[in-house]
Amino acid sequence: QVQLVESGGGLVQAGGSLKLTCADSGRTSRRYVVGWFRQAPGKEREFVAVINSRASIRYYSDSVKGRFTISRDGVGNTVYLEMNSLKPEDTALYYCAAKVDFGAWGVVPSYQYWGQGTQVTVSS
Repeated sequence: QVQLVESGGGLVQAGGSLKLTCADSGRTSRRYVVGWFRQAPGKEREFVAVINSRASIRYYSDSVKGRFTISRDGVGNTVYLEMNSLKPEDTALYYCAAKVDFGAWGVVPSYQYWGQGTQVTVSS
């Protein structure tokens, strides 16, 4: 059973950095594709980044490319999102999610497992 818990969010000034953690208490997600998504108030949930089970493939949304880095630990049950050069428009509730196959990696409904989210607020 995949059980995802996000942590690491907080309040940061523009230009600052945060590192989010997505931990799987069920210790099975090493076989899964893991994605990060975010949802700002009044907006739809949007794709941020994805990593495959072997950590050999990573994709990013255009809005975060070059600023955010997704990675996973050696065992593979923990996935990180390192966020640098943060902007006020990065403010959102950040979720990690897991799925079995890599297809439709940017599509919210294709993910079977979701965490509860961690809030990131970037002040100007």
